[in-house]
Amino acid sequence: MRKALIVGFGVLVTIAGVVFALQGLGYIAGSTMTGTTLWSVLGLLIALCGLCIVGIGFRVSRR
Repeated sequence: MRKALIVGFGVLVTIAGVVFALQGLGYIAGSTMTGTTLWSVLGLLIALCGLCIVGIGFRVSRR
């Protein structure tokens, strides 16, 4: 159960980061984040953090 929660949270964070990055790059329109370089960089960093959380979630199951 704990593994599923951590991995699920990591996946959600990764998806949010990808959406932020795509908005920052201008691929998704309709927000103040659209076309802003700051959000493309922050989105990438958030997505990487999400992937790290997913990796931690998989490592929790080995213990």
